[in-house]
Amino acid sequence: MTDLFTLERGTAPLLISIPHLGTQVPETLRDAYTDIALTVADTDWHLDRLYAFAKTLGATILGARVSRYVIDLNRPPNDESLYPGQTTTSLCPTETFRGEALYREGRAPDAHERQRRVATYWQPYHDALRAELQRLRAQHANVLLWEAHSIASVLPRLFDGKLPDLNIGTQDGRTAAAPVQAAVERAAAASDFTWIANGRFKGGYNTRHYGAPQDGVHAVQLEMCQSTYMSEAAPFDYAPSLAQKIEPVVSAMVSGAFEAVKAMNAAAG
Repeated sequence: MTDLFTLERGTAPLLISIPHLGTQVPETLRDAYTDIALTVADTDWHLDRLYAFAKTLGATILGARVSRYVIDLNRPPNDESLYPGQTTTSLCPTETFRGEALYREGRAPDAHERQRRVATYWQPYHDALRAELQRLRAQHANVLLWEAHSIASVLPRLFDGKLPDLNIGTQDGRTAAAPVQAAVERAAAASDFTWIANGRFKGGYNTRHYGAPQDGVHAVQLEMCQSTYMSEAAPFDYAPSLAQKIEPVVSAMVSGAFEAVKAMNAAAG
């Protein structure tokens, strides 16, 4: 156990990564943040609860404890834009998704502080993610990395209109084998929820960096609307009546991809 992330190890070829689950802002940093920032509104709320079904599949589940307002664990350490030409969030964001200031006047992190946060918070998460993928790859020819994300359904600063309920990202098919992506899409299409593959969200840094189907790592990102399972307004409560409708769909998407990976492992002998 660590203050930076939670890790539950399984033995199946399935790793669920939840890099934006964290809500903690270290005490030493809190006085630099605005009151709005300390609500950590842009957290991927409750995804550990929504993905609890994965434990029955033997999955390994890695979840952040530190807020993305401190550092975004799904951005490259050099802060290169993942979506050139579009409004995006950065490695150490200074605004909320709605454009509100995260830091008090003159308190935003400088280059030295950003690098300190990479070393202190970003690197340990990625060391753990890499180590778990290596551990599972030592046991299985193919492994599924499922990047679990959620977001408010309407954010004019980041995208037009309402986002589809389920946003599948594989960097246009580059981070997962075709049968894996096809299985995810079939499960989404069989549901009553709106969905798209490789639309506004094609997969963040983790999906793109670790997804290497030629090397046996198949990465899929699911960015889902928070309106499908929770209240999008503070205090961001979980909504069991909604969640019980979407959870079987998410489970079917993960299970479909998982079965495709297991089939490849069986074929590999």
